[in-house]
This record gives sequence, C-alpha cells and structure tokens, in this order.
Amino acid sequence: MTPNPALNSLAADTVKLLINGAFVESQTTEWHDVINPATQQILAHVPFATDAEIDAAVAAAKEAYKTWKHTPLAARARIMLKLQALIREHMNRIAQTLSAEQGKTVADAEGDVFRGLEVVEHACSIGSLQMGEFAENVAGGVDTYTIRQPIGVCAGITPFNFPAMIPLWMFPMAIVCGNTFVLKPSEQDPLTPMLLAELALQAGVPRGVLNIIHGGKRAVDAICTHPDIVAISFVGSTAVGTHVYNLGTQHGKRVQAMMGAKNHAVIMPDANKEHSLNAVVGATFGAAGQRCMATSVTVLVGEAQQWIPAIVAKAKTLKVNAGSEKGTDVGPVISRAAKQRILGLLEEGIKEGAKLELDGRGVKVNGFENGNFIGPTIFSGVTPTMKIYTTEIFGPVMVIVNVQTLDEAIELINKNPFGNGTGLFTQSGAAARKFQSEIDVGQVGINVPIPVPVPFFSFTGSRGSKLGDLGPYGKQVIHFYTQTKTVTARWFDDSTTSGGVNTTISLK
Repeated sequence: MTPNPALNSLAADTVKLLINGAFVESQTTEWHDVINPATQQILAHVPFATDAEIDAAVAAAKEAYKTWKHTPLAARARIMLKLQALIREHMNRIAQTLSAEQGKTVADAEGDVFRGLEVVEHACSIGSLQMGEFAENVAGGVDTYTIRQPIGVCAGITPFNFPAMIPLWMFPMAIVCGNTFVLKPSEQDPLTPMLLAELALQAGVPRGVLNIIHGGKRAVDAICTHPDIVAISFVGSTAVGTHVYNLGTQHGKRVQAMMGAKNHAVIMPDANKEHSLNAVVGATFGAAGQRCMATSVTVLVGEAQQWIPAIVAKAKTLKVNAGSEKGTDVGPVISRAAKQRILGLLEEGIKEGAKLELDGRGVKVNGFENGNFIGPTIFSGVTPTMKIYTTEIFGPVMVIVNVQTLDEAIELINKNPFGNGTGLFTQSGAAARKFQSEIDVGQVGINVPIPVPVPFFSFTGSRGSKLGDLGPYGKQVIHFYTQTKTVTARWFDDSTTSGGVNTTISLK
C-alpha cells in the first residue's frame, strides 16, 4: 500500500486522492484549506479533483467491480472483521484527527467513530444479511427462489458534522454487498475519511473497490450524472440533498438522501425532571448543536413550563472550550461562516420577540481567542412562525415552545416540515403509546433524546428530512445496495425424458 503523507501529521501539506488503490497527488489548480475551528490553524490543503481524476476514480471502481462482485461472502466478511479490529486499534488516532479538523470534543469524536464502527461490525454479518428466500414445489416439480446480487459502482457524499460515522455508514455496507464505491467526503474535514480509507486498504480492500475524490458542487454533479455510477447515498443539508436526489434520479440512479431536521423534545409535567433536563441539554448542545439529530426544540407541556429556569441553570454549567481540552462540553462550530450565520439567526430571534434566556454570543475562550465559539443559547416564548423555529440553526441553540396539552405538542410537531427525530419525556405509558402512534416522524424516542437506531435497524427519517424510500444501514441498506433476482426452476431426471431435455414448464 502506498502511504498517505496527509495522514502522518496534522500539519500535512496536501490531502491525497485515493484512486485504484493508491493515494495520489491531485493535478488540480483549485485547493481549499482544512482549518482547525478552535485555532484557525491550517491543517492541510484539500484538492478539488479535476474531471479527469473523477473519471479515473469511477473507472477504477468499474474495473474492480468485474472481479469484486464474484468475491465470496465469507471473504468480504473477513475484510470487515479486519477493518473493525483496525478501527478499534486506531480509535485514539482517529478521534484526535477528527477533533482537530471538526472541532468536537475528543469524547464526542470517539462517539462519532464508535457509531460508525457499529455499522462495520454489522457488515461482518453479511452472510446472513444477504440471504435470499426459497419456496419448494410452488408447482409440480417447480421451485422458486430469490438471490440478492450487487448492483455496480456506488457513491457516497458525506457532510462535515460526522466525518467518521457517516462514511462508515456507507462504504462498508456497499462494498460488503459486492459493490465498489466512490466517496466524496466534506472538503471541510477530509483527513478523518482518508484515515479510514488507509485502514480499509490495510484490512484487505482490493484496489479500485474503494476510491475517494474531493471537491464541491462540480464533484457532486459529476457523481450525480456519471453514467457508470448506479446508486448514491447522501447525508447533508436539505438544499444539497434535494439537488442530489433530483439530479441523480433524473439520470437513472438509486438515491437515498438524508437531509435537514428540526427535532423536538416534548417534556410532560410528570417526566423525571433530572433525567429530562440532562437529556435535552445534552442533546441540544452536544457537538455544538451540529447534529442532524440534535434536539433543537424543547416543547414544554402544561406545568413543565415552570422548568425553564432549571434548564437555563443546567446549560450554564456547560464548559465552552476547544475540543482538545479536558472537561470541554461545547466546542467550536465548524467555520467562521457557520458562526456568522448562527449569530445572524440569533439576531432574528431577538427582533421577532423571543426571550433570550441565555446568551452565548461573545463567549471568550482563553488561549483560543480565534476559535469559532458560541456558547449555549436559549430562547423561550418562541412561536412556530419565528425564523429561529422554522430554520435549522445547526448550532448550540435551544428554542423553547410552550403548549398546554400533549395533543397540541403532537399537532405542532406534525405541522413542521421535517421528520427526522423526536422524543417524549414522561412516566405515562398511555401518553407514550399515544405519542408514538400519532407522531409523523421517522425516529421516535421515549425518554431517549437522540433516537438514532442501532445498526440492526435502519435510520428512518421521514418527510422533509428524507428523500428515497430506503435508509442507511440496517436491513434497508442491504436492499438499497443489492438487486433481487427471482429464479423459477424445474429439473428433470434424464431417465424419464429418454435422454432429451423437456423445456415445457406448466405452473398449473
């Protein structure tokens, strides 16, 4: 394996492309800086791949598919077993790299890696996951069975907020099903995906089976329109996700697009107060609010409205600092542009009349004065027409909405265009059952703030948060990355056909 210099230190000069099993220097003239959001230190320069380099990556994947699709299931599973062992061995190295380029605390970074690792572990079960079905004697002497086969060259487009977990949602499941893969990670934090690719090659992924390109909209459009790519998995913003889905499907590709969110946590008056407060504060401000599953709206029902001072007090205990520093609860947001966008939305909230219960603007972090920091911020008195409610802020901001009944809370959530995740905090089984039955959201937590399913189940965001009918990982992704072939067969004993072949089949 050719070593990748971009992974040897956090002060590397350039990020490489991965094409046909080799880490190669791009010939592009367009480069962007990979910046530590806590310090503004330039960690590396990432290339925006040329059209020829993108074509070369896809061509390598297409050529590798010819042999990889015939690789036995057990051989593919053994590669996944090696990959999960290597990820565990290098967990600290991956987390440190992730923290430096994305800004998460090291603990959050380890969680990012671990949730992806769980999917790799699930991929090791491909022998049972990719099984078909069999029915004997559906007619006289006729059997029918299905087989699941790979589909070809697949691609993934991943966001900045989970540079380990989301690539690990995609390429392990795609390639373990017998496909080959082209990954375009976020240009804001590409070092982590490149490190994962290095480990994948060490685990035995053959050359051309996994390829990585870098870039912006031009690279995205090239993936969506390339005639040799058959399926695209996307996670990111609603605007880009809608574009990818529309352009990809117009060009005949399977597309799954996980997009924006506005997740609500409903707190009933009978909820366990300490547990509920810890849950919503952690789910709102963890990872600086930069999760598609972040709980950005807290809905207080009836007398639970009296808990606002306790929520504010809990949020004030959170420590804002660089992700590399021990004891940090809230790190920086990804970029200066992201910070300015969030600050603009906070100003909108004030202008629209929401009450600023906790102001995170202007927070100063000693030793990291240039960091993109915003402290925990809380608005109360928010209405569904305010921009801070209708917009995915993607920062450490909680908006609090008051309602009088559970029915009002359900109606509020169901009117929101997004359907990624929601949670209910209560000690009433009847309330929980009503909520999970009537809520129109893909992922529901009962006394759980971020209900992301384990890999045995599929990520099931809905409505404006998802395009495409199949989600990442779990059983659904096996369907996404394979095609079903149904075989109806009848065999004859030569002695009964005088040595000839009877080609007549009757299903009567």
